[in-house]
Amino acid sequence: MKQSWWAHLAQLSLLAVWSCIWLVQGCGPGPGYGMRPRPRKLTPMHYKQFFPNFSENNLGASGRAEGKITRNSERFNELVCNYNPDIVFKDEENTNADRFMTKRCKDCLNRLAIAVMNQWPGVRLRVTEAWDEDGHHPHGSLHYEGRAVDITTDDRETEKYGLLAQLAVEAGFDWVHYESKYHIHCSVKADHSVAVEKGGCFPGWAQVTLAGGRQKSLSTLVPGDKVMALSGTGQVVYSQVLLFLHRDQEHCSAFLSLETEDGHRLALTSQHLVFLSPLCGQHSTEYQAQFASTAKPGDCVLIHTAEDQISPSKIISITVEQSVGVYAPLTEAGTLFVDGVLASSYALVEDHHMAHWAFGPLRLLSSLYQLIRGHKAEEPQANDGQRHCTKPSMHLSTFTTTEKADVYVNNAIMNKKNNRSEPLRIEIKEEHSLQRWISDVHWYARILYRLGCIFLDSNSFHP
Repeated sequence: MKQSWWAHLAQLSLLAVWSCIWLVQGCGPGPGYGMRPRPRKLTPMHYKQFFPNFSENNLGASGRAEGKITRNSERFNELVCNYNPDIVFKDEENTNADRFMTKRCKDCLNRLAIAVMNQWPGVRLRVTEAWDEDGHHPHGSLHYEGRAVDITTDDRETEKYGLLAQLAVEAGFDWVHYESKYHIHCSVKADHSVAVEKGGCFPGWAQVTLAGGRQKSLSTLVPGDKVMALSGTGQVVYSQVLLFLHRDQEHCSAFLSLETEDGHRLALTSQHLVFLSPLCGQHSTEYQAQFASTAKPGDCVLIHTAEDQISPSKIISITVEQSVGVYAPLTEAGTLFVDGVLASSYALVEDHHMAHWAFGPLRLLSSLYQLIRGHKAEEPQANDGQRHCTKPSMHLSTFTTTEKADVYVNNAIMNKKNNRSEPLRIEIKEEHSLQRWISDVHWYARILYRLGCIFLDSNSFHP
């Protein structure tokens, strides 16, 4: 059977879009795909210049201050000590305070130390101020949280500081300011807020309902599965999973666990959207998508009941738990029932309808991809009518659900199956290589986040 003209047109459109995405990603930080990194000339920053061109506490830069950290506070345990021998710490207080900083700040500082030695052989990076426990900085300074450092080179040649500032930008600092003729000020986002750019998620053990009533864990869910969701008109439907906005089987995260009076329990990250109502109305229009962190006992969520109906259920307790594995599936409807409780596919911005609109192009592109794939699957494998043995392009039909879950979720389990581990690893790579660009679309979420930081009010984002 020959492909129809619209299928050819769709393939050409998809190819054009994919080429654009390839180029955009290839022009991002780091070398492009399959290209050798090209040396480029660094432009020194000017005195009093800062990058990015926002205030330090803007969400597009290092973000808001979260409060002073003292040695007696619980948050002091979040700071790490930097003993990098390639960095000179002034430590004029003789308390090692200048060595304390957040992990993100430490990582950026260590990358910068390497860049300094490469740029000026024999010269080391020097830190004059990091975590401040003595109150030497203005109120709200990120120095009080270990998120800011003041730096120079150890030879103190001020003519190098413009280039030093640019090297700090390249090292990953979220805000760099050529603040003084005698030092460069650098700061970073809070460690926990870096994950926010990827959006909210559910744990891998959380379950969704497939058509037919079968339960499936998010860790084994794949694009193309149809899961129970709620349409824009308030009807229970089975909506196709298009892709994963975030999927990391090894990431450890804190989840809020919302337990209801009916025994339902929904676990999700604090910045994910869940539909809540203090009045416990019967209709879905009475429920507003809100950050999970704003939920409180007494609020109602919507749960699925018999005969594809929805019903309110009151939250009776909220706890915090740690779990490994984070998953954020995007459905055509933009919603899904997770462990029987209605939640949004979106996070970070407290406006479900705006998020659904913003992800419209991505949903359209993914639907087109699924359509073309389905069209190809219907084509006969051979003209002579004989059935040939071919590898499935997307799904591994030789796996049982349990086998596939063991391989996908836990590499340790896969490694134990020595007789099958290698072929399984090959099949998994082949399956995911065809959908990696469409399922792991962190780039799209990051682009929206960056645009939101510019055009939206900071109060629109999760604090």
